[in-house]
Amino acid sequence: MAELTNNTVRHRYEMVVQDWMAHVTYVQAGREIALVHTSVPTALEGQGVGSDLARSVLDDIRRSGLKIVPECAFIAGFIKRHSEFQDRLADPGQGRPS
Repeated sequence: MAELTNNTVRHRYEMVVQDWMAHVTYVQAGREIALVHTSVPTALEGQGVGSDLARSVLDDIRRSGLKIVPECAFIAGFIKRHSEFQDRLADPGQGRPS
């Protein structure tokens, strides 16, 4: 699996795979992080890159102790299918951190 980098300047987690950049954009405020958008280049689709990226991002967030607001449909679906990350969800109705 490729290495995950938290690019705090661009507010996104990045993973380079086969010279292509996949990323998850986020907004963080306090102890909550809204995962806003996941982008996987077309050349990498169908190879499990999105799932590897999601798992790596969620593992990093778990280690940091933050709560997740999954605004991105891909991330929300991943969390729904992988219950081990549901304990990191922010309280429903919170919305995006401001």
